[in-house]
Amino acid sequence: MLKSKMISIRMSGLGGQGVVTAAHILGHSATMEGKESTVNPFFGAEKRLAPTESYVRISDDPIHERGEILYPSIIVIFHPHVITLGKCYTMPFYQGLQDGGKIIINSDVTLDIKEEDMKELRAKKVQIFYLPATQIAMEVGGTELSTNIAMLGGIMKVTDLVQLDTLKDAIAARFGGTKTFVASATTAALDDVLKSKFGKIAHLVEKNMEVVAKAMESITEYSLKVEV
Repeated sequence: MLKSKMISIRMSGLGGQGVVTAAHILGHSATMEGKESTVNPFFGAEKRLAPTESYVRISDDPIHERGEILYPSIIVIFHPHVITLGKCYTMPFYQGLQDGGKIIINSDVTLDIKEEDMKELRAKKVQIFYLPATQIAMEVGGTELSTNIAMLGGIMKVTDLVQLDTLKDAIAARFGGTKTFVASATTAALDDVLKSKFGKIAHLVEKNMEVVAKAMESITEYSLKVEV
């Protein structure tokens, strides 16, 4: 597990994947446990498939930093195109990642990452994890819109940032009609679409927790060792 006074997470994906919502749920979970957290979304054109990032800081102590995370502890990649097509505000995608950091990638196949990048990641002693989050979202959650929840499941598996029960409560708060953070009209609209797929909020929460559980079972670590 990562041990640091403050854990900083940079989430990179495409518009419509729920990157902003995932960041809010994670930050809210930490706050519910009495920790300090900040959440900052960043996106340009508010349209589907446009690059989107969110930054989450979690600490037991007061947080004085805001805005973009330049030196993340964890990088969460919501779409392979962030890496393969450079659809990212931060290039290369791992720029600034701390030594011993973690990368979680949403993909059901191993990506063809440039060897020069792999050498840099080996030097940093980075852990890379692959998670078929979109596939899990479709098969378990019944909608691609649950991809972000699956990615949260991956974070839960490889870190000890928050507890599962707290994450469940934060998901319920997000979609349960209580006062919540909304970054944009598009995010609010996607929330409404997701809620419309389930008759009751309790059903939505339970289904999303099934997605989380499946993601925790399915995430795998990729070996950075060079075969000889």
